Amino acid sequence: MTAAKTLRLGIIGGGLMGKETASALARWCNLEDVGVHAELTAVCDLQPAVLDWFRRIPSVTLLTSSADELLASPSVDAVYVAVPHHLHEELYLKVLRAGKDLLGEKPFGIDLAAARRIRDEAGRLGRFVRCSSEFPFWPGPQRLVSEILAGRCGRLIEVRSGFLHASDLDPAKPINWKRQARHCGRAGVMNDLGMHAVHIPLRMGWMPTRVYARLQKIVETRPDGKGGSAPCDTWENALIAGEFPGADGSPVPITIETKRVAPGETNTWYLEVTGTEASYRFSTKEPKTLWVFRRDREQWWQRTDLFNTPPFRVITPGITEFGFSDCFQQMIAAFAAERAGVLGGRFGCVTPDEAVASHELWEAALRSHESKSVVAPG
Repeated sequence: MTAAKTLRLGIIGGGLMGKETASALARWCNLEDVGVHAELTAVCDLQPAVLDWFRRIPSVTLLTSSADELLASPSVDAVYVAVPHHLHEELYLKVLRAGKDLLGEKPFGIDLAAARRIRDEAGRLGRFVRCSSEFPFWPGPQRLVSEILAGRCGRLIEVRSGFLHASDLDPAKPINWKRQARHCGRAGVMNDLGMHAVHIPLRMGWMPTRVYARLQKIVETRPDGKGGSAPCDTWENALIAGEFPGADGSPVPITIETKRVAPGETNTWYLEVTGTEASYRFSTKEPKTLWVFRRDREQWWQRTDLFNTPPFRVITPGITEFGFSDCFQQMIAAFAAERAGVLGGRFGCVTPDEAVASHELWEAALRSHESKSVVAPG
């Protein structure tokens, strides 16, 4: 493997997603046809105990509490930044101006203005930049996308997409940064979960031209961990109803929901696409299953148990189970392959333009909820 085909990745923010990234890179030998090697070389975090965890990774040569030190390292080509939303703009711009490529996290800035500044700076500097959203890399959504692109739906009737949690259902759960607008952003749950719900719709060109939104704040205060309580000023649930122009120009309804108070949902991502000739639905509740509706002399739903066939081939046999760590590795592989120019026709990570479009949608949802009217994004 030549140096030109090697991605040396640094991480800023060694928490949950930072560790997941390290795991994905450590298992790189599981991938068969990426066309590029990737390894973790540097980690930045403010907590010494977090940095100590990464000492188990042989390829890591730099552990530091200074982002500037990591960005100055010649052993880092690109950086995955996993920090709270209010820190995105400052750190993303710092990465770009240090001459490094960037894999950022959703929502790609705390608001629309920040997302636009990050995108524009990346374009000005000519850096390769993508945003993380791993759930579309499951085999089910990948098959669904291929069916849609092949035109098997016929005329689109409706699209439904969403990401559901029950993580805020318990009002006794202590507050954290995701429940505070100054850290999470005014868009609240849309900032935090929304990119997952709109990654495929945006890639398919299904950007709503009109939306109506209903937002909810359900638990208004939470324990502050100090014997008192603190206000929760972010939106916990969001339901957006909209429409986009179909192939013939007629409007197609689309519903996007992101919820942190959804009883019975631990971590559910789903997508449903209905058409006149065929319809498809996938949910992580049934991770092996793709449901397909076909119109014949009778109407019927067909359940297909999919093989382990992600976008990038793996050594794991097709009859085995596919899970979150696998789809996360596939996302990292897509970033590495596209950066190296070897993605081919495979599905890619969220682009800066798509990240900005998601913020345009969240801003429209906020305006719609405030005015109780239908509004146009942008």
